[in-house]
Amino acid sequence: MSDRNAVQRLVLWGLAWIERYRYLKFGIVGASGTVVNLVVLHLGHEYLFNAIEASYKKPYLSLALAITVATMNNFTWNRLWTWSDRVRTLEAEEAQPVSLRLLGMEFGQYVTASAFGSALQYVLTLLLSGSMDYRIANIVAILAASVSNFLANDRWTFKRHEK
Repeated sequence: MSDRNAVQRLVLWGLAWIERYRYLKFGIVGASGTVVNLVVLHLGHEYLFNAIEASYKKPYLSLALAITVATMNNFTWNRLWTWSDRVRTLEAEEAQPVSLRLLGMEFGQYVTASAFGSALQYVLTLLLSGSMDYRIANIVAILAASVSNFLANDRWTFKRHEK
């Protein structure tokens, strides 16, 4: 029983430590987005667009779909976890828990702020996939885009609001 309590304490300590570091939370959300991206990319490339696209064009539609679905995943989790403190502050100022106007504004800003990173990811994946597997190329491109996405979203989409 004491081993179980020690593991529980260790897990709780780890979660509390992660909670203090926003970029680490952003990275965890980004990792989940990477998994979503790769799964959708693979399914699109190998199955969904296999019959309707010539083989040399497959990456275009499947990559666009993968980026779109991963962006929606990342926005949701970044809003609910990474920047939840700032979202709660803004919602308190609005005097309602979640307004569609606020949610739409945040999503629009998130997509706009992430557009550069998404474009960078798209172009790098296509360029690198000529010399390596498209999945590895996509991972390299995602890592390159993550820093710009964090900074843009931290300073604009989920910026601190004065009380």
